[in-house]
Amino acid sequence: MTMARVLAIESSCDETACAVVDGLRVRSSVVASQIEVHAPFGGVVPELASRHHLDSLAPVIRAAIEQAGLEPTKLGAQLDALAVTDSPGLVGALLVGVQAARGLALATGLPLFGVHHMEGHLFSAFIADDSTASEPEPFAPHLALLVSGGHTELVEVHGLGRYELLGATRDDAAGEAFDKVAKLLGLSYPGGPIIDRLAAEGDPSAVAFPRAMLRSKDFDFSFAGLKTAVAVHLEREGQPRSRAELADLCASFQAAVVDVLVAKTCAARRARGCERVHVVGGVAANAGLRARFDDAAAREGFRLVTAPLRYCGDNAAMIAAAAAAHVAEGRAPRVVVQSSVALDEARATP
Repeated sequence: MTMARVLAIESSCDETACAVVDGLRVRSSVVASQIEVHAPFGGVVPELASRHHLDSLAPVIRAAIEQAGLEPTKLGAQLDALAVTDSPGLVGALLVGVQAARGLALATGLPLFGVHHMEGHLFSAFIADDSTASEPEPFAPHLALLVSGGHTELVEVHGLGRYELLGATRDDAAGEAFDKVAKLLGLSYPGGPIIDRLAAEGDPSAVAFPRAMLRSKDFDFSFAGLKTAVAVHLEREGQPRSRAELADLCASFQAAVVDVLVAKTCAARRARGCERVHVVGGVAANAGLRARFDDAAAREGFRLVTAPLRYCGDNAAMIAAAAAAHVAEGRAPRVVVQSSVALDEARATP
């Protein structure tokens, strides 16, 4: 299979990113975060996200081109294709990236591939860079837990472009629940990493929070009730009066989320006969979740692959890698902007 060189843009939410890859090997990856912009509001403000993408995109693209050692005026001869996240995401944010990518395609004459953001996360566990000692493995069938601020899904990957959605959240995504609970506790945004650090100090059995749908016969998730349980606990008991109490509360909440994620994933693995499990997305950086999956893999004997921490969050390297695979397969380029579309759902004709 020919290794394609691709430059990609990612702007689906609050990270402005650009990267260049050779197949699954990352040559450059630049991400401009908007955490400071959205922190005062405790969450992403779509209009602000779009405006800051406009300000950040050109410098980020220039930096990625420079880091990859490419000549800005010769991209048409140095690249095989361009790529951009075209779905799902905040529609204004998506359009900023898509229009920039269309401009680059027009200027360079290169084909432009639209990539589903969740497909990008699937590739995040396969990409490698100069800090990786071994060569990246080819994209292969596996069971994936896609867990982030906007998505919590179990997907069986049969091959490139052949994705079967086994289960998804019926309300809040896991990462969304982390951020909302952090806000209830008066912690800063984003709340997930802060809760994870505090949880390491606390007792996960201190507060008996519910494990929603833990024993359901499907592979769906629900975290809205857990968030409400935390709110009710705070109404009854008040805010934690010490760091130790705060740590116990965070540990108990995180354990409730992790228990369900690990149990559902392992049940799906057994039901589908998968020997390889990947955990990807922003919440895949959670240390407590990684530790529990390590235990489960050792206990049940499956191969566990987690995305490198630097590629767990939104980035363009994973988008470029997904596009490079489609280029190598000889697939036709297309861009379809959709704010909400499932990974296994047929996308509209452009």
